[in-house]
Formats: sequence, C-alpha cells, structure tokens
Amino acid sequence: MNVEEEVERLREEIKRLGKVQADGSYKVTFGTLFSDDHCANIFEALVGTLRAAKKRKIVKYDGELLLQGVHDNVEITLNPTPAAAATTS
Repeated sequence: MNVEEEVERLREEIKRLGKVQADGSYKVTFGTLFSDDHCANIFEALVGTLRAAKKRKIVKYDGELLLQGVHDNVEITLNPTPAAAATTS
C-alpha cells in the first residue's frame, strides 16, 4: 500500500472513531486510534502514517512524535475537506 492510500484509510478510521465538530472536522485521541483492533490490523506503522498525514495538512496534532501511553490523550484533528467546510459555513 502506498502512502496516499494509507493516509486515505487513516482519514476513514478517524471518521469512524472520532467525533464530528461544528466546522466539519473530526477529533479523536491518539490512544483511541492506537488501541483500536481494526486500526492495529490496517496500519503497520500508525505513527508514520499520522506524520505523513500531518505533513500533507490532512490532520493536525501537537508535537512531532506520538508514543503509546505518554500521548494517549493527544487530540488528533482531521481537517475538514473544502466541500465539508463550505457546507458548514
């Protein structure tokens, strides 16, 4: 699977596990993503996929490297797509 496919699957998983916000974004904690069995089966390197998505400005979160346990409560925000942002305005 290439990076773009991994990032797209990450987007789907954040939507599945996260809570939608008023602006069309979704929020989920790192601990929720990391401990989800389905995500564990999909992503060989969840942290690497998150970093790739952050670099592409698809998600945002505080810090550079997320570690299980230490960063379980860090919120990951899936930025709204331009179409979703337009419908909430």
